[in-house]
Amino acid sequence: MKIILSRKGFDSSNGGCPSPILPDGTLLSMPIPSSNDKDTFADLCYNGEKYSDILNQLSPKRAFTKCHVDPDIRDNNRISPINGWKPAFGQCDAAQGMLANAKVEKGDIFLFFGWFRKTEIYNGSYRYISRKTGDFFDHADLHVIYGYMQVGDILTDINDISKYYWHPHSYYTKVPNNALYIPSQTLSFNSKYKGYGILDFRKERVLTMKDKSRSIWNDLPFLKPEHVYGNRKNSAKNEGLSYRGIWQELVIDESDGLIDWVKSIIL
Repeated sequence: MKIILSRKGFDSSNGGCPSPILPDGTLLSMPIPSSNDKDTFADLCYNGEKYSDILNQLSPKRAFTKCHVDPDIRDNNRISPINGWKPAFGQCDAAQGMLANAKVEKGDIFLFFGWFRKTEIYNGSYRYISRKTGDFFDHADLHVIYGYMQVGDILTDINDISKYYWHPHSYYTKVPNNALYIPSQTLSFNSKYKGYGILDFRKERVLTMKDKSRSIWNDLPFLKPEHVYGNRKNSAKNEGLSYRGIWQELVIDESDGLIDWVKSIIL
């Protein structure tokens, strides 16, 4: 079983601010802005609040309109529910070529992570927590694992992909290496859990090393370069792990402790 760490949601170039950790512990990953897509932040909601309204409170100087909802794994997050909606994750171009070359297949697990920061309610609106409370995780910018998907099928025929008409990759008819990953019905190591899901905040789900910048990760042995597909070097100068550069996925081969760690993240 391979594990794929997949970086998704807002970053410094796409969105320009962290996705919020809401006061109830919800990791609300914000899909990246995309003028070529059909969905808008006003189409999406959490507990009746539009994503656009949440973002306007957190970052009022930015304009948020259309977005790329992918991975699409959060149940019931549309203002207008989609008839026949099913979860899916799309990839294409060189990124999908890398996944194919790394032989990502059925049974492998994506762990989706992104840039998050805790928020609070102040005068009736959301704001990021900036004051130091004595707990690093309360005020820091963090890389946090917020969702997962065990691969149940990989669609590459556009006729099959187009059946997921709500997903942005369904209309990528001329994009090379277009693929749609469909989750398994349940997890292979615990059938009580669906093959996909969204996770709440727990410190165990934080990749960022305590008291470091968000891109410096905990020094987990199974995430070291010798277990990662391709010629990827750890660029952290001192302690911790860091994989710098522009990338979307790290494909990790199974090694001692990896699956137990994944179970501790999901279950």
